[in-house]
Formats: sequence, C-alpha cells, structure tokens
Amino acid sequence: MAGRSNFVFKSNSLRKNIIGISIFLIWVVIWECISIGVGQELMVPSPVSVIIRLYYLMGTVAFWQITATTVFRITIGFLIGCVLGVGLAVITSVSSLLYAFFKPILNIIKATPVASFIILALIWIRGGQIPAFISFLMVFPIIWANVSKGISQTDRNILEMAKVYHLTRTQIVKKIFVHSVLPYFTAAATISMGLAWKAGIAAEVLSTPQFAIGTSIYDSKIYLETVDLFAWSIVVIAMSVILERLIEFLIKRYLPSRDMEL
Repeated sequence: MAGRSNFVFKSNSLRKNIIGISIFLIWVVIWECISIGVGQELMVPSPVSVIIRLYYLMGTVAFWQITATTVFRITIGFLIGCVLGVGLAVITSVSSLLYAFFKPILNIIKATPVASFIILALIWIRGGQIPAFISFLMVFPIIWANVSKGISQTDRNILEMAKVYHLTRTQIVKKIFVHSVLPYFTAAATISMGLAWKAGIAAEVLSTPQFAIGTSIYDSKIYLETVDLFAWSIVVIAMSVILERLIEFLIKRYLPSRDMEL
C-alpha cells in the first residue's frame, strides 16, 4: 500500500513537472514569435539572444559580485524588518495603547508608494544603503501585522491548560505562542521577501549604487542594451523565486514544527 502511494505521489509530481515545463516552453515560443513579428532586437530581443547573453554574463566575476552585493543589501533589510517587526508585535500585544499608537504609522508605510520612499531616501541616506532601507520598510509592517494577529489568535483554553500544568513563561512562549504565530510568520516572511526583493531592485534602479542589479538594469536602459535588460530581468525573477523558497526551507528546517506537547 505504501509502495502504491509513493508511486502515485511520484506520478503526480512528474505530471506537474511536465505540465510546468510545457507551459514554460509555450511562453518561450510566444516570446520568439513576438520577437520575429516585431523584427527589431532593440525592441524585443529573441529568447536565444537573451539566453546567450545571460550565459556570457554568468561567466564573469562582475556578474556574481553584482548579484551577491544586491542579495546582501536586500537580505539585511529583510532581516532587520523581521526582527523589529516581531519585536514590535510582542510589545504591542501586551499594550493596547502602544498598538493604537503604532498602527497608524505602519498603515501609512503600507499605503505609501515605494517610489515616494525611494525619493525621500535619496535625500536622507547614502545610495548604497537605500535598497536595504526600502526592503526594511516593505517587510516591517507586514511582519508586525501578521505576528500580532498570530499572537491574538492564540487559543486561550490552551493558555489556561498551561497554568494547570504550571508551565513557566518561557515554556508558554515556546510551546504555545511560537506555535500559534509560526504559520502567520511563515506566510508574512515569504510574501515580504518577494516584496522586499522587488522594492530593493527598484531602489537600486533609482539610486544606482555600485555593484547592483538595479544599476545594471538602469545602465542597460540608458545605453539601449535591450538584451542585457532582458537578461538581468530574468536574474531578478529567478533570484526572487530562489529567495522565497529559501525562506520557506529555513523556516521549516530551523523553527519548531507545529506539533505541540504540554
């Protein structure tokens, strides 16, 4: 029975992979048809030209230096946003007054266009620090809102049971609150990483710091190097997917599971 279940699971996975690859190839063909129809590489380069250029870029030291620097900047902003977001959620969960005080500010951050913050940051902050700052702004309110909701949704009956079993505060936090908050934090971290990455790249495009994917995209546009623009755009998309999957993996690997024992 177990062998049959594994076979069915593998068959379904293989089927999904085949469908995914087929859909991807169809879109590549559509892209090629559009490129042929336009007839100008400057406007819409062919997939082959972009892939060849991307392969060449990946063979250079500058490519990996640029990509690593961008990932580092945005990851720093993401981590700071997560830490401060969780910290503020814990603080505001024990004080309704503090919650009411901070909520309007965080709502303003979520509602304000990213471009407005980037332009303001260009006045206040050095160019190389702007992507991290913008990434932080994207992550902070999302983490705060989700973790706050996770804390508020903690089952009060389980908390009462914890008192019966005379659990310490540390045990209550670890065995109850963490397990209640974890699914909310996971969802928030995954979503906010994607937002932080896109916003961070946009910040690089406008602030043009040294060794940045956004700067390379900006240069491609200035010098009308459309093939490079498409190649770097593919890098942005691929890295966004990789970072989101990495966040999910790390959370599942290093944070406790939802199974709870009192």
